[in-house]
Amino acid sequence: MTGILAWSLSLVLFPPEEREMSARFAPPGYEANYWGPEATEARQEGKLPPIPMTPHMARWDRWGRQVLRDGDIVFRMGDARLLHGYFPMSRFLANCSNSKFSHTGIVAIEKDGPVVYDTTRPAVARQPFCVWILDNVGCIGVKRLRPEYRGAIPKVVAYCRRVYQEQVPFDYELGEDDSKLYCIEMTQKAYLSAGINLCRPIRVGDMERAAEFPACMIGLQFASKYVLEHPLTFDTTAYFPGNERHGIWSAKQLMTVVEPTYSPGYPEISTGELPPVHTPAETGAPRPVKVSNPSPSREPGDAADRKGT
Repeated sequence: MTGILAWSLSLVLFPPEEREMSARFAPPGYEANYWGPEATEARQEGKLPPIPMTPHMARWDRWGRQVLRDGDIVFRMGDARLLHGYFPMSRFLANCSNSKFSHTGIVAIEKDGPVVYDTTRPAVARQPFCVWILDNVGCIGVKRLRPEYRGAIPKVVAYCRRVYQEQVPFDYELGEDDSKLYCIEMTQKAYLSAGINLCRPIRVGDMERAAEFPACMIGLQFASKYVLEHPLTFDTTAYFPGNERHGIWSAKQLMTVVEPTYSPGYPEISTGELPPVHTPAETGAPRPVKVSNPSPSREPGDAADRKGT
């Protein structure tokens, strides 16, 4: 009983942090999208501070430069939370859909290295990969278009850049139209814009493990009535990161570059190991390639490392 009381008191005195790691870069009181076009331009002009590069981020930056290519789909287990941080929404949806992931984004190789386009609160974002990965608390994975589809990549990346410039807002209602987008929907529609249909949506009530979480499923449906104009129901259809049987991970047009690998981005839970990589052969199955994990060769925060988006 004493242990339960101590645990309850700790939750009251030290509530969970609702913001994901990348959101904590924003200065106090900053209301706009810190990973949107205006903030990016402000960093380039010196109106906002540059993105700091820690040794942990520098290792991920080097890994991303070695591994990632235009159009790659990156998967992670996010840490998005609701109810002031007490409800782990990302993990709940991943568990219900029987996936190792809750989140996807699309890579573009730009002048400062690999960046990831995705949709987070409040709108479409563009983050350096070494920032994007900081929001990972579980498995990471990477998929790449098979060679016969690679001609579609410019259109995929162009779609991402367009919705980023338009600052399409996040879609909490999981709607089917294009006025708002959630992260997996953006990935799916970016590829659809290039004529590639990666997966089909499924009913929320048909998620593979939904029956194992009845209280959370009912609670989500009930709570959405008070915060959404169009509440979520078991009949709501949505896209999911998925697994080998459904969702984007199962897309036949994709090959695996990084298998689901437990590799947290959060520094305090990181094991220090970076994911092993498969270099997909152009004509056959992936072949394993070791990616080194050297210590940072530059001091964090020097001119090369501190380039922002």
